[in-house]
Order: sequence, then structure tokens, then C-alpha cells
Amino acid sequence: MNLPLKSLRAFFRKSNQLINSKLSIATSVSPVGIRNVVKLSLVGAGIGTVIGITYSVYNLNKPLAHIINREITLPLLQDPPNIPISRRIRIPTDQSGLKLTLYQYQTCPFCCKVRAFLDYHGISYNVVEVDPVLRQSIKWSTYKKVPIVLAELNNGYQIFLDSSMIVSALSSYIKEPNRELRDIVKSYPQITFADESGATKYEIMNRYFLMLDKTVNTKEIEEERKWRKWADDVLVHTLSPNVYRTFAESLQSFNWFSEVGEWEKNFPAWERYFIIHVGALAMWIIGKRLKMRHNLKEDVRISLYDECNFFAKAVKEKGTPFIGGQRPNLADLAVYGILNSIEGCAAFQDVLDNSKIKTWYFTMKTAVSQHQGGQLL
Repeated sequence: MNLPLKSLRAFFRKSNQLINSKLSIATSVSPVGIRNVVKLSLVGAGIGTVIGITYSVYNLNKPLAHIINREITLPLLQDPPNIPISRRIRIPTDQSGLKLTLYQYQTCPFCCKVRAFLDYHGISYNVVEVDPVLRQSIKWSTYKKVPIVLAELNNGYQIFLDSSMIVSALSSYIKEPNRELRDIVKSYPQITFADESGATKYEIMNRYFLMLDKTVNTKEIEEERKWRKWADDVLVHTLSPNVYRTFAESLQSFNWFSEVGEWEKNFPAWERYFIIHVGALAMWIIGKRLKMRHNLKEDVRISLYDECNFFAKAVKEKGTPFIGGQRPNLADLAVYGILNSIEGCAAFQDVLDNSKIKTWYFTMKTAVSQHQGGQLL
């Protein structure tokens, strides 16, 4: 086994210190004695180094105990958090009977997925705009990501976490509204586990599955699920390295986020300034790391164009306006929501100019803004 460079440096540093200390008393010790002392010292230091490395390797390779700690049903709150509503989205034709509050960042792609679903189906909802840096509005939650949805029920407020789970659960409900929303949520338990580093992680089980009693077209559902997962696992990871490609683009993006998220209205001036400038700098740096992590091309725009063309080609091969056929399905809404999150950024205009997604995108935009899915309720 090769010794790590850091350990080798420590070994030689210690050896050198020992040699110098022995040479300093050379006037009173014979040359043979000095050699013996140094030899023993080097052997001792070497043994110590090997033991230290062996112990470190043992700890690194030791399996983690209790990987899965617990499985819970998402809780029911007795009272809603005392957080002011940022704005209320009211759709006069809403027949869903749902009373929802969405905790979000306006330009978070996962939040945009949820809004695309709600807007397409003509469902009214409240919005709480969350500071993406300080996250003051979700301090009440142990889950520190957005979106979070609260649904007002007769006996409390049901929490929904994870954009895909939110969409799946609400879609299951509007397809079979005779069922209790609380019962549907029980089909999406939250698993708490430790990752390889020992950090606590959360996972929502079954989040791409609809919980329906009636028989459905299995082939269509599987295709829909495939594209929903692709949107979360592939497409979304091309966004940040593009939106924050340069510091100038990052700053432009954050100024747009401020405008559409109404940060001037929702946050104090100092907080808004802090979010824009600190956020832009941080995401410009993080974007470089994400580029490498997700193996994007040197010109990250090409990776974004390629994924958009991949989806557009699939739509074209179906011979219908949407991947779902004549009407958008959950996959269409997921892809639209993710791309909609960057609509005001320079990267989005480049996508329209250099890929084949434009026709599908604006057809989707019309369907969502006109609440065309409301007739399905």
C-alpha cells in the first residue's frame, strides 16, 4: 500500500527533527551511539506512522451502523406557522376544494414545477416567499429545503415535502377526490438515513408514483415517470452552471430573481442586497463545482442545448403537441417548470435560439397560463 503524501511528509519531518536533536549533543556522544539512537528513532517514527495510517483506513472503511434510522408519515400540524403570506393566487374557476400554502423561492426549479402543476390545473394557493440565503420563513420546519406545501384540512395542516411527492400526491387526489388527502400522504413516508459521511439525509419514498385505486394505462404511466425522473436527475443539473456561468451572468440572474420574487416588497433592503450580492458570488463559485460533478461539457451551454433537444425529439417522435399526447402530463409540467425557472436569464434566450424546444415551451406556457387542466377536475 502506498503511504499518503501527508503521512510521508510527517514521517520525514519527525525524522529530521530527531536527527537535529541528536546532532546537537554530538560532543558528548560517540558517532556509533548517535547512529543507533537515530536508527531507533526512525524505526519508531515509521511504526507510528504505519499504525496511524492503518487506523485511519480502518475508520474510513468501517461500515456505518443503522443506515436507516426511521420511517415516518409526514406530520399533521395543529396550527399553521405564524408567517405572513407574500401573495395570494386566486383562480375563479377553481373547483378543487384545496386550501394550500406554498413555501418557495420564486425561481427555484423545483418550486416552479409545483407552481406549473397548480396553475395548469387552476388551483388557487397562497405563497410565502422564502429568503434563499437566511431561510427565515421555514425555521419552523425540520426540513430546510423548498418547496414545502401546507394543506389545510378539517383537523389540522398537512405537510407536503419534495416537489415530485407534492405533485404526485395532489395529482392522486384530484383524480380521485373522494379519498382523504391524509390517507394519500401516508403512501409517501419519509425515510431518515445516514449517508456515507455520516450526515443525516431525508428521502420521500414512492415520490414518482400516483396512488390510485382505479386501473391506469401502465405503459403511459411508466413513460411519464421516466421523463419526470429525467427532469430531476438530468435536466435540472444543467441549469446552475449555465445561469451562473460568469459572475456577471450570476449577478444578472439574482437581480431578475429579486424582481420576479418581489424581494423589495418581501425582505428588508439590507437583506435583499445581501441575498443578491452574496448569493451571486456564492453560486458563481458553486456553479463551477456543479459543472464538474455532473460531467457537463466544457461549454456548459452545449449540455443544456443537448438535453432540451433530447426532450424535443421525443415529443416530435410522438407526433403530438406534448409528451403526454394531446394534453400535457406530469412530465411535460415538470420539464416546463424547470425551464420556466430561468426564463429571465441570459441562458434561457440562448436555449430558445440554439435548440428545438421553443415551440413546445410556448405551447406549454399557453396551457399553463390558461389553466387548461382545470377542466379535468
